Formats: sequence, structure tokens, C-alpha cells
Amino acid sequence: MVAKRIIPCLDVAEGRVVKGVNFVGLRDAGDPVELACRYSASGADELVFLDIAASHQGRATLVELVRRTAEAVTIPFTVGGGISSVEGITELLRAGADKVSLNSSAVRDPELVSRGAERFGCQCIVVAIDARARDQGQPGWDVYVKGGRENTGLDAVAWARRVVALGAGEILLTSMDGDGTQAGYALALTRAVADAVEVPVIASGGAGCIDHIAQALDAGPSGGHASAALLASLLHDGVLTVEQIKRDLLGRGLPVRPLAASC
Repeated sequence: MVAKRIIPCLDVAEGRVVKGVNFVGLRDAGDPVELACRYSASGADELVFLDIAASHQGRATLVELVRRTAEAVTIPFTVGGGISSVEGITELLRAGADKVSLNSSAVRDPELVSRGAERFGCQCIVVAIDARARDQGQPGWDVYVKGGRENTGLDAVAWARRVVALGAGEILLTSMDGDGTQAGYALALTRAVADAVEVPVIASGGAGCIDHIAQALDAGPSGGHASAALLASLLHDGVLTVEQIKRDLLGRGLPVRPLAASC
């Protein structure tokens, strides 16, 4: 059985890790290199580093910060934000990233997913999907871009299928409704996407306790069917540690990787 992954997320703006609620109300959460090193040492399976203002501001990801962060950790590392070309993907991979995450640029130019996968392999290409439930009780979820500022009108499940067909090797799925609320992952959304594609899905947005994480990773009929759980506030604020989470999940019979990483 494939091990479930615990992945801290470093949302970065102006060189600092930040965290908000529903993509707004950002607060400072620390130095990205320091936090990355701490999580690498604590047994995290991977890291995700997102320059959350890059696409909105129309600039490239902070490559030097990526380089310093990548040099400080010993675990796989995904970088996203402001990546709009194969050249941009190349630069980040050369800076030390193991994977890149495409979001707004994938919607604008879906063939970028294919070009990236053809050149670097599907395993290097993650497509991030920021989804929000439709208004007025309509079923389904819409895809948002530009840091959650713009509704594309794309259906989240259909979009996930399309980008996987184009070559995405993983989906990073964020519930905008749950982001930062600590009220639990959007299990219906996560399950719908995970069941629609044959690549790993990382659940993001809403973790408030270990029960929520276990529910997102649960393969049962009411679980999220995710391959990994992305975490931010719970770890940044010291509410839980990676070790506590993994020990609890092991006790529930969920397969997780050993606590063996070091910085």
C-alpha cells in the first residue's frame, strides 16, 4: 500500500511565510528557510513552497529564495507561483526544486502542462486547483485563479481530468471555502477529484485537527481518498507536529512513511 504523505505548505509573500483565512487576511508566520529546515528535520515527507503573490503581481517566483530553501532541506520540494513558461520551470528545477506547481498559467495556457511533462516528466508537473463551491446551492465547484481573485467558470473535476490527460503527475487541490478555517477539509470535493483521476491528489484547505487529516486520507466511502494532506496553520502555530500526526495516523492503521528525515 502506498504511504500517505504529510506535506507542510509555505505560502510566501514579500519573502515571509504568511497564512490567512479564505485566501485573505494574511498574517506573518515566519521565515521560509527556517520553517522549511524545521519541517524537513521533523519528518515531513515533502514541502510545498508557493509564492502566492507572483501570479497576481505578474512576476516570476523568487528564485533566490527557492534556491536557499532547497539547499536547507533534504526532502522533495515543490515550487509554485508565477511560472508561465518552460524556461521558468527549468530555472526553478535548476534552483533545487523537485517539482513545479502550475495554477493560473495552466488555465491560461493548458499546453504548458504538456510541454513541461514532455521535457521533464509527468512526475515534475503538479497542477494546483483552487476550487470554491458554487453559489445558490448549485452542485459542483468552480476553479479560481490569480490567488483566488478570478472565477474561471471551469468545473474543478472536469479541469482535473483535463490536466491529467495533458500530463500532470499530481493535483494539489485547495478548498477556498475551507482555507485557514480549521473546520475540516472539503471531503466531497477532494473525493470527487481523487476518484476522477489516476494520479495522486493532495488535499489542502481546512485542517483543524488530526481527525480532519485522517478523514482526508481515508479511502472509505465517506473519506477524502487523498494521497497526501497539505498543512499550514496547524504546524506554523505549533498546534501539532509532524511526529504527532504520523504517530496518530499509524495508530489508526493509515500507512505513513517513517520519521527518518533530517536537516
